[in-house]
Amino acid sequence: MIAVNYISIGKRIKELRVAKGWTQAKLAEESGIEPSNISHIERAATKLSLPTLINIANALGVTIDEIVFDSLAKSSHISVKMIDEIISDCSPEELKALAQIIRTTKNILRNN
Repeated sequence: MIAVNYISIGKRIKELRVAKGWTQAKLAEESGIEPSNISHIERAATKLSLPTLINIANALGVTIDEIVFDSLAKSSHISVKMIDEIISDCSPEELKALAQIIRTTKNILRNN
């Protein structure tokens, strides 16, 4: 049986919230959760349900894995959403250039 580490989950949620510059009240508003519940979750004073975890992850713009699994959260895990945010303001010419750079870099990395 897998033990859920609610302390780690709470700390990770707080780290992600603070990184966005959000208060507990802002996270509560964005996730549809009572502000006092956010405080309880971050301090591991209460166990959060899967629907609550999903709401928090969606509000923070991260995957559940990034909250639950410390090793994934601390790795160089890059999601499609992160890449989309990086290239969202690029012109068509810039996108073509970036695509070529990525292809070339991938080929170099795989051949080494």
